Amino acid sequence: MTLWKASTALFGAVTLAVMTGGGASAAPASPGGWQESGTSYVNSLTGSQGLASRADGSLLYRGLGSIPLALRVKGWGHIGDPDIANGHTFDAYQGGDGATSKMFAVTAPDGKRHLYEHRLDAGEKLNNSFAAVSPDARWLVSGEWGDQKRLQVFPAPLLNPSTPPTGGALPQAGQITLDKPVRDIQGCDFVSATRLVCASNDASRELFPEDRPVLQVDLERALDGRPVTGHVSSLFAVPQRGVCSGSFETEGVDYDSARRTLRVEVVPPAPCLVTTAVYAYRPTAG
Repeated sequence: MTLWKASTALFGAVTLAVMTGGGASAAPASPGGWQESGTSYVNSLTGSQGLASRADGSLLYRGLGSIPLALRVKGWGHIGDPDIANGHTFDAYQGGDGATSKMFAVTAPDGKRHLYEHRLDAGEKLNNSFAAVSPDARWLVSGEWGDQKRLQVFPAPLLNPSTPPTGGALPQAGQITLDKPVRDIQGCDFVSATRLVCASNDASRELFPEDRPVLQVDLERALDGRPVTGHVSSLFAVPQRGVCSGSFETEGVDYDSARRTLRVEVVPPAPCLVTTAVYAYRPTAG
């Protein structure tokens, strides 16, 4: 290569780096600007608590009927919104009102299930509403019920080398501190390394203008096990459509990154509650 060509190539590379905010280390844009693209339905008994997308595009659903008898006998009577990472399925379990711990069950690709139990820390609520695994498959995010200014972070069982390989104790890592409170979060999922989308069942309009809002949490940096702050903003209200009138309930949320599809579950009022609506969205930005 001649000196002139080399100089021209270098100038072009520098110009591109400046325009894109850096070289190969520049983070990809986070998706946003969600537009509704479809509706499907699932049996509430086995699908009303949450959903997660598999690598092949099929969906895994969870409902009260999804709890294995062996775990129900142990007192784990509630299952939350699941997630799938590297072929591993992560389920969030909680016990009764007197529970002193919460549990994550991880099913490996070979079908073996491993249980990771977290003893409640001082001031921690027993709720275990969802499991959301970071895109690097190293961190597991969950949340409590009611008014909260944090999301909990744990090392991702099995996938984070700091966790025991066959189940065991699971301590918290650095939590996500939110810059404004959220209420009754039913599920969250990562849409990028620094952005989560969460479904709230808050119908009060006291914290956000929408009735049962879908929220966005933008992290100051990707999770690394240290405390991190998250900026909360409201995206849109979940649809509350159907022939039955009364109180709807927001449930799980999932983002299929390969197909760029966000899904949110909504359970209608009785007697329609036997079927859960799953609303799909496509990003218009990012």
